[in-house]
Amino acid sequence: MRPFGLYVHVPFCSARCDYCSFATWTDRHHLVDAYLAACRADADRLVAAGLPEVTSVFVGGGTPTLVPGDGLVAVLDRVPRAAGCEVTVECNPDDVTPQLVDTYLSAGVNRLSFGVQSTSAHVLAALGRSHDRANVERCVEIARAAGLRTFNLDVIYGAAGESLDDWCRTLDDVIALDPPHVSAYALTVEGGTPLAADPTRHPDDDDQADKYLAATDRLGRVGLEWYEISNWARPGHECRHNLLYWTMGEYQGLGCAAHSHRDGRRFWNLRTPDRYIEAVTSAASVEAAGEKLPADERDLEALQLELRTLRGVPAEALDAEALAGLVEPAPDDPTRVVLTVRGRLLANEVALRLRSPTVTAG
Repeated sequence: MRPFGLYVHVPFCSARCDYCSFATWTDRHHLVDAYLAACRADADRLVAAGLPEVTSVFVGGGTPTLVPGDGLVAVLDRVPRAAGCEVTVECNPDDVTPQLVDTYLSAGVNRLSFGVQSTSAHVLAALGRSHDRANVERCVEIARAAGLRTFNLDVIYGAAGESLDDWCRTLDDVIALDPPHVSAYALTVEGGTPLAADPTRHPDDDDQADKYLAATDRLGRVGLEWYEISNWARPGHECRHNLLYWTMGEYQGLGCAAHSHRDGRRFWNLRTPDRYIEAVTSAASVEAAGEKLPADERDLEALQLELRTLRGVPAEALDAEALAGLVEPAPDDPTRVVLTVRGRLLANEVALRLRSPTVTAG
């Protein structure tokens, strides 16, 4: 069966992190019920229009755990899922309870992603997060007690005031919880955010490189293998939904600001929950805009995405000799090359060296 994903966007947050540029709101909680109803109705329209069975679902935001669990799963229940479908929900550790996890799992959710970010109190404060290390440990205990086989711990490095020792302690604390999957992202400065407006808090490239190397070393030593620049997993626990993004797979977005990729076309929904609800209620299109790239641009973009992964790219797409030390033969396929650890630190520069594929007529 050809993989096909569904992304569900939940745009509500209790507080907005200084570094966040996502389509989220802290003042629209009065819209929760109407928004979930709109998502259900929109899902019904998509199914009636021929939405394929989905092989993976990812619920992100925002903060999905801020909406009632039964309301969220009622949305998921509107979409046909293939046998063995991977269903992930992002979770804020402050919101997780045994009852909420049971509600998710009883509806087929089989993967949770906990937003840990750091286990150092002063780093969490710098990031604008309210949970603490004990909350994270409690979440993992709840997930395991419920019988959840796989989950992700999501961490960020490079916040103002975070030393290399702070980061290494976070890694050690995460490893102590024996997660099957870890996502470790470098803090990035997004335009229009409070972080962007304060250069004194911008991350340092050399510092982030040191922290990436520390993550690679520590996670690798305990059997968590990198399979995408910012993601490590034990065998069989890779996130199938995210692999769709990195392989130019197809997926449908549900909810405001959600992005889709189908039939070679990318499109995205109206940005605010208010406008999304209004469009669904009036039976109007929820699409805001879209684009279809020329074939050669799509092929180059596919290579740029694959370069980030353990699968790598065809050897002929790069001059491996000129990039010695940055790329190496793929572990299981000598016809492909992958980034070395040093190459991952310079992935954007290596991507500029990719050879545009030749597009043949017909």
